[in-house]
Amino acid sequence: MAKEKAVTNESVRVIKKEKCPALSGKSELIYCLGSDPDNQLMIRIYSNTGGGFFSDEWLSVPDILSALETWDPDRPITSAALTGLFRGQSVNTPAFLIAALKAESLLVPIEGKQRVHELGDTEAFLARAKQLQSGKPAPKKKTPAKAKAVPAKKKAALKSKKKTA
Repeated sequence: MAKEKAVTNESVRVIKKEKCPALSGKSELIYCLGSDPDNQLMIRIYSNTGGGFFSDEWLSVPDILSALETWDPDRPITSAALTGLFRGQSVNTPAFLIAALKAESLLVPIEGKQRVHELGDTEAFLARAKQLQSGKPAPKKKTPAKAKAVPAKKKAALKSKKKTA
């Protein structure tokens, strides 16, 4: 897998900054989604409340998706699927990235197994990311309007009007 040229932190526009638990549950991570000058979607681990070291380099989401999609379909996805994407600075970073991808629903945990995942809804993730890249707010979910409480006296008056009409 060919690595892209290094992307500097200054050249990527952060479009989302979010918290998620590490896979171990022992610390909390902050990760960022970003957009580079060519409008390519990027992701990086920003911080860790635990003591584990990590690389804060930006990674191309297309490179990550390629690594996940070419992973042996007979094997569940683990952090080993992403190790080739990093410059070898820390063994924690692939697992931290898995936690961020899980938080974004790009990876879904396999029930009954620890730290193993399968690919989630890639198209939904990319649609949400594209919305963020555009700078437009995501459409709000429509919730049904709540019926306003009508005092008992008004209810009785309304009922009597219906009967006389």
